[in-house]
Amino acid sequence: MHHVTMPVEVVVTQLPIEQWQRLRDLRLRSLKENPEAFGGVFEIEEVKTETEWRSKFEKLVYLAASIDGNDVGLMSIEVLDGDHGATCWVGGCWTDSRFRGQGVLRALFGFVDLHANDNGWQRQGLGVWADNFTAIAAYEALGFAATGEQKASDRQPGRFYIHMVRDATAQINR
Repeated sequence: MHHVTMPVEVVVTQLPIEQWQRLRDLRLRSLKENPEAFGGVFEIEEVKTETEWRSKFEKLVYLAASIDGNDVGLMSIEVLDGDHGATCWVGGCWTDSRFRGQGVLRALFGFVDLHANDNGWQRQGLGVWADNFTAIAAYEALGFAATGEQKASDRQPGRFYIHMVRDATAQINR
């Protein structure tokens, strides 16, 4: 008997400011499940007000990924002149551990690529902990390359991060 795994459909949405609660819920889930992966702290972000959550939309674009109507992934993007020629900086990337390996991160970056020219997302940069080999491998599979030297973290002394960059491409399988 053969089992066929059907590919799941990952729907990516750019969150409007009115959906600040979706952002809050995803961000708090990410900090609770993987506190080691982020600079943010659950206890600090948990008590932020609606006004504070809404103000995050002033500088950042937030993408939410969902499967069957359930939010399972998050990413933020800031347009800036970044290191290594980056035109935007990607942060807060997270996939719910129950849905890893199902193309959530690929779908998020597919959305970024699709809208790159309209939004200034042509060259994407990000920072990742140097010891987070799983994340590094996932980014490399999406075309990111490490650049420059490891940098010491200001927020978490003793830890190091690396920058990775990639150019928007139409080649990612959609």
